[in-house]
Amino acid sequence: MKTAPSIEVVFSEGPLGLEDAVRAPGAGAIVAFEGVIRPTEEGREIAAIEYEAYRPMAENQLESLARAAADRFGLAAVFVRHSVGVVPVGECSFRLVVASAHRAPALEAMAWFIDTMKRDVPIWKRPVFKDEQERGQ
Repeated sequence: MKTAPSIEVVFSEGPLGLEDAVRAPGAGAIVAFEGVIRPTEEGREIAAIEYEAYRPMAENQLESLARAAADRFGLAAVFVRHSVGVVPVGECSFRLVVASAHRAPALEAMAWFIDTMKRDVPIWKRPVFKDEQERGQ
C-alpha cells in the first residue's frame, strides 16, 4: 500500500526565513531550491521585488501542482513556500523542497514544478528599481 505524499503550500508576507529540515519517510533524496532576489532586473539595479498573488486561486493551483508532481514523479513530499509583498535583494522569495526515494525523480520534479508554476500560477512580480526609489516614485 502506497503512503500518501505529504503536501504543504504556504504564502508568507515578505522574505522567507530559514526552515526546519524536511524529512520524509522512505526518502533517499531531498532536493531544495531557493529563489533569491537578484540585484538587477531588466538591466537596472533594484532594491526589491514586490510580489502579488490571487491567493485563493494560487494556493489551490500550487497544491494541485504539488499533488501532480508527487503522482507524476513518485514523490514522498512536496513543500512550497512563496512570498507576497516586498522582498529585498538577496532575500529568499520562493522555496521548493521535494523528497523522493531516488535523486533523479526529485531533480526532474523540481524543474517540472518550477516551469509549470511560472507558466500557470497567478503570482506576479514587480521590480522596485533603485533609481525610482531614490527619486521617491
